[in-house]
Amino acid sequence: MTTAEASTIPSLQRSKRFATIALIMAVVTWLVLMVVAKLIPEYVWLIHILMLGAEAGVVGGLADWYAITVLFRNPFGKMPIPKFMRDHTEIIPRNKARIAESMGRFVQENFLSPQVVEKSLQSTDLSLAIGQWLAKPENNAQVTQVIQQTVPKIFEFVGQEQIGRFIQNNSVQWVRNTQINTLASEMLRAVLENDFHQDVLQRGLDVAHEWVMSHPEETRQLTRTLFKELGVWKLAKGASWIGIDVQQRTIDSLVERVESMLADPQHPWRQKIEAMGQQLMLQLADDESSASQRLNSTKDALLDSPQVLNFISGAVVILCDAIKADLLKADSGIAHNLRVAIQQVGENIISNPAVRQLLNERLSGIAVNLSDQYSEKVIRFISERIHEWDSREMIDKIENEVGGDLHMIRVNGVVVGAFIGLVLGIIRALVDVAL
Repeated sequence: MTTAEASTIPSLQRSKRFATIALIMAVVTWLVLMVVAKLIPEYVWLIHILMLGAEAGVVGGLADWYAITVLFRNPFGKMPIPKFMRDHTEIIPRNKARIAESMGRFVQENFLSPQVVEKSLQSTDLSLAIGQWLAKPENNAQVTQVIQQTVPKIFEFVGQEQIGRFIQNNSVQWVRNTQINTLASEMLRAVLENDFHQDVLQRGLDVAHEWVMSHPEETRQLTRTLFKELGVWKLAKGASWIGIDVQQRTIDSLVERVESMLADPQHPWRQKIEAMGQQLMLQLADDESSASQRLNSTKDALLDSPQVLNFISGAVVILCDAIKADLLKADSGIAHNLRVAIQQVGENIISNPAVRQLLNERLSGIAVNLSDQYSEKVIRFISERIHEWDSREMIDKIENEVGGDLHMIRVNGVVVGAFIGLVLGIIRALVDVAL
């Protein structure tokens, strides 16, 4: 027995008991009044009025009992009764199929139709509600906690090796089927148009300048190695015999170049780097260019390498282990960053009307498409479940939910019938007196 059934059954039993007591009281009152009419003939006119009220109460109670009973069962049992009366008993069990279809159609027309869904979402700022919910610390903490508890269990259930193989197979196939030159061209375009390359170059020059100035010995060692690789070390060493320090002059020249680039945003070398980036972007946008073909060939060669594939699988396993270990910690860094990110997403949604409008349009479109595609399946599912119900089970469910109110109608039938009977008795008495 479910909680709902357990809470409705006492109410149903109480209503049945009240209705039965009311009907019995009306019957007893009617019988008593008939006896009293014989014992006190001088007040027979008053007793007839009361008796008419009791009779009407009995009739009303019995009529409502019959009307409510035939909804669920046949009150006559195996008694021979006319066919037209038998055909109008057990109304709910007999019409179970029609009820199932009607309930399904009602849900579809009033809750799941694309028009209703779209109209409902148009009057609701769903993205604002989502943003406000995510922005609350207790809510984003709850979401983070669910993720923190669920992800390690998923890793344990599936296994890091299986995840690695799945990612390897699917990602490798996707990359193999993708001409990455176009992707690389678009990424380079985004970098150049937003001057990200200038920021990277500026930061790189700062780091290089600082390192050279703070590590003079290491810098000289690097230049010595460079000279040896170029085959000019002996010449540089020979020049030092006549007082020319080629190494230091090279270092000083390099530092001077770096400082000039740092000081001048329009430095020729910066512009040359910009031009090279623009040229490379245009070449990668062309599938037939040599740069695109070299990039795609290199990609295919890497994907055909067992070492690269093994590295991908191993990296995924290591990453999964690291994520799992971190999430299992009470002070998980991933969980903390995730909670902060969720809260920031909620706050950004709240503060950005344009984003909310876009999200509402997308969510509305998704909901309308889902309702259009799956409403029939939902309705069919509801109807099939109702069809599968046993008639006795269906009657119990409905009677447990609404039977209490239905049986209180029986009480009302007795009371209203008695009142109407009294009114009619008074009217008859007045007519008798008048005539």
